[in-house]
Amino acid sequence: MATLQLTENAITVLRSRYLLPGEEPEDLLRRVAMAVAAPEKELGRWAGVFYDLMAEGKLLPNSPTLFNAGTGQGTLSACFVIPIEDTMESIMQAATTSAMIQKYGGGIGYSFSRLRSRGGHIATTHGRACGAIAVLKMLSALSDMITQGGKRHGANMGILHVRHPEIMDFIHMKDKDGTAQNFNISVAITDEFMDAVDRDVDWELVDPHTQEVTKTLPARQIWQAIVESAWRTGDPGLFFIDEANRHNPTPHLGDLESTNPCGEVPLLPHEACNLASINLARFVLPVGKDGRFDFPELEKVARIATRFLDDVVTVNQFPSEDVAKAVEQTRKIGLGVMGWHDALVRMGIPYEDPRALELGERVMGAITRVAREVSAELARERGPYPACREATPLRNATRTCIAPTGSISAIAGCSSGIEPVFALAYVKNVLDGKQLREVNPYLEETAKERGFYSSDLMEEVARTGSVQHIASVPEDVKRLFKTALEVSYQAHIAMQAAFQRHTDLAVSKTINMPNNATVADVDSAYRMAYASKCKGITIYRDGSKAAQVLEVPGAKGKESAAPTAGRLVPRERPSVVHGVTERLRTGHGNTYITINFDEQGKPFEVFTALGKAGGCDAANLEAISRLASLALRSGIPATEVVEQLRSITCHPAWDQGVLIKSAPDAVAIALSRHALGKSTEEQRLRESYGEQMALFPKGKAGNGHGQPPCPECGGPVLMQEGCAVCQVCAWNRCGD
Repeated sequence: MATLQLTENAITVLRSRYLLPGEEPEDLLRRVAMAVAAPEKELGRWAGVFYDLMAEGKLLPNSPTLFNAGTGQGTLSACFVIPIEDTMESIMQAATTSAMIQKYGGGIGYSFSRLRSRGGHIATTHGRACGAIAVLKMLSALSDMITQGGKRHGANMGILHVRHPEIMDFIHMKDKDGTAQNFNISVAITDEFMDAVDRDVDWELVDPHTQEVTKTLPARQIWQAIVESAWRTGDPGLFFIDEANRHNPTPHLGDLESTNPCGEVPLLPHEACNLASINLARFVLPVGKDGRFDFPELEKVARIATRFLDDVVTVNQFPSEDVAKAVEQTRKIGLGVMGWHDALVRMGIPYEDPRALELGERVMGAITRVAREVSAELARERGPYPACREATPLRNATRTCIAPTGSISAIAGCSSGIEPVFALAYVKNVLDGKQLREVNPYLEETAKERGFYSSDLMEEVARTGSVQHIASVPEDVKRLFKTALEVSYQAHIAMQAAFQRHTDLAVSKTINMPNNATVADVDSAYRMAYASKCKGITIYRDGSKAAQVLEVPGAKGKESAAPTAGRLVPRERPSVVHGVTERLRTGHGNTYITINFDEQGKPFEVFTALGKAGGCDAANLEAISRLASLALRSGIPATEVVEQLRSITCHPAWDQGVLIKSAPDAVAIALSRHALGKSTEEQRLRESYGEQMALFPKGKAGNGHGQPPCPECGGPVLMQEGCAVCQVCAWNRCGD
C-alpha cells in the first residue's frame, strides 16, 4: 500500500468536510477504493490499485464520491441535467428530483428554453404563465433551503436559448446582486445568431409554446447586452450549443440543451456524469533546473482511472429512476486534470509560452486516447453502453472532461484544473488569532536555488500575491510565475481551446480579466472563444461583482459609547422591556436567543437557553450572554458585539441554509438579524457569505476581487473554473 502523501492543509480540508465520524484520511481512501472496486472480479487487487493512486495524490474523484462511496447512501455523481418541459407537472417534478440530487451533493443544470414566456396564455386555467425566469428563481429558492449532506449549498446552471422571448431579462437578471446567487447563467448561442451579429441583421424571438415570433431585435443589441452585463457582473456566460451538439455522441437520443453548473459537462435530459482528475504535477521528472513530462506513467494512470470511473457508474445510486435509466443508456464518465500550472512551473515553461499549448494538447490527447482504448476494452469485457451506435463499441459514451477541482486540488496539494495560480502567497488566520504566511512552494524553492530568497521578499509576495513588481526577481522567473490576472485573456482562451480539442465533453475554466479590462475586451474574448471552437466561456473581470457594495465603512452607523470619568457605565435596567426570541439549531442543540430592546429600539440585553439544560455548554453560553448584555447596556454598538462573536467555530451545524458555527456564532447571527436593521435579502447574503462582510472597514472586506470572504475561514474567495473558490480552505460553491 502506498504511503499517504498529504499536506497539512489537505488534512485540514478532509477533516472539516469529508471524513466521517471517527474516520482518518487513510480510512476514507480505503472506504472509497473498496466501494468502487466492488464490480471487479479481483476486488482486493483493484481496491489496492485505486487506493495507491489516491494516496499518492495522482488521482482523486469528484467530491460526492469521496463523501458517499461506501456509506450506503447518496449519489457518487457530481453533475446532473434535469429537463423542464412547459407543464406544471414537469416543473414540479424537476423541483422534487433536484431536491434529492442536491441533498447528497450533486450540482444541476437546467435549460429553461422550452418554457413559454412570461404572460403567455394557459388554456387549462385561463391564466398567464409566470415565465422562465420565475421558474429559475423558484428553483434557486429551493436550492437555498437544501444543504448538501450538511457540507455546502447546491450549485446550479441556468441556460436560456438566445431566441427565447425573455432573453433580454435573462441577460440582465443578475445585474443586481442577490438574485439567484446559487445559479450560474449562460445564454445558448447558435451559429446562426453569431452570423446575424456579424452581419448586423435583426433577430427574431420566438415563443417556444406557440412558435410565434413575439419580437424582433437587432442581433447586435442582444450581443451588446450580453457583453456589457458580463463585463459588469461576470454573468451571463455563453454556451455554444451548436458546437456542443456537433460532438454529441448520441444524437439519436436527443440534443444537448444544458450543462452542469460549471459548464464542462453538456448532458442529455436526466443524465449524470462521474468525474475524476489526474494531478499532472506528479508526472514531471526532474532534469537539471527544469523537467520533462513522464508520458508512460500518465498513460498508466489514465488506464486505471478510466476503469475506476466505469466502476463508479456501476456502483452508483441515483435519486430517481429516470436518472438511473438515462445514466445506464450512455454510461458517461469524465476524466480530467488538475495541477497543470504546477506542472508547467516544474518544467520551466511559462503559462503564456506556445510550448505550454503544445504540451497541453499532447497531455490531454494522450489521456483521451488511452481512455477511449480502455473503454473499448471494457466494452469487450463487460458490454458496450446500451445506446452505442459507434463503429468501435465503447463502454462509455464520453470519457474525458476538464472539471472544477477546487476542493480536490487542495487535497492533492496542487493548482486547480488548468487554471494559472491566482496568488503566489497569502496570509491565513489560524484558531489562536495568529496569522500564517503561505507561499507557493515552487516560488520559494526557485528563489532559494537562484539566490534571491529573503524574508522581506516573501513578506512582499504575501502582501501582494505577485512578483511582477519586485526588482530583485529575475525576468524569467516573473514570466514563469504570472498569476491568473497577469496572464492575458487571449492566453487563457488559447489554453482552454487547446485542451478542448482533445476532450470529449467540455472544459471548465474562468477567463480572468483585470479590473481595467474594457467592454471591448469582453467582446473580443467571447468572439475568440467561439472562433476557437470552445463549447462555452465564462469571464470574470476582477472586482466586478456587485457584492462589494455590501462592504460597510468602519465609521458608518456607529453609535458612541458614553464614558463617565474615563470609564463605561452600564445603564440601569427598566422594569419592563420588549424583545424577540429566536430558535437556532447549533451543534450543541436548539438554542433559544432572546434580544430585548430599550425605549429607543436599540438592543439592550441578551438571554440564551439551550434546549438541554445544565452542563458546560449552558454555562459558557450564559457567560457569553452576560458579557454581551454588559457591553450593550454600556453603549457598545451591537456591530462590535457581533464582530467579536461571529465565526467562532465549535461543532458547526446547518439551520435553514445558514451555517451556525457555534453557540456564540448563533448569538451573533440573532443579534445581526434583529438588532442591526438589515434588509432580509442583505441579511441572507451576509449569513451565506459570512458576517465578515459587515466587519471590515471599506476596502478590507473580502479580498479585493469583488467576492465576499469565505464563510468558513474568512479567506480570499476568487473566481476560477466558473466557480467561487476559497484559496485557503478550498470551500467552493460548486461540486468537484
